[in-house]
Amino acid sequence: MYTTDSQGVLNAYASELPTYLAEYPSVDQQRQYALQGAFAILLVTFTLLTAFAVS
Repeated sequence: MYTTDSQGVLNAYASELPTYLAEYPSVDQQRQYALQGAFAILLVTFTLLTAFAVS
């Protein structure tokens, strides 16, 4: 989609995608997010402890 003003300048606009509302995560998805968060915390903690032990 584009428009042209009186001086012939072309203005191009990106096409807009349709919007939709996000759905609340199911119980299984919530459990998966909690597991991923716990794993991430363990990974960061292990990395920091390793860095402190080496230095």
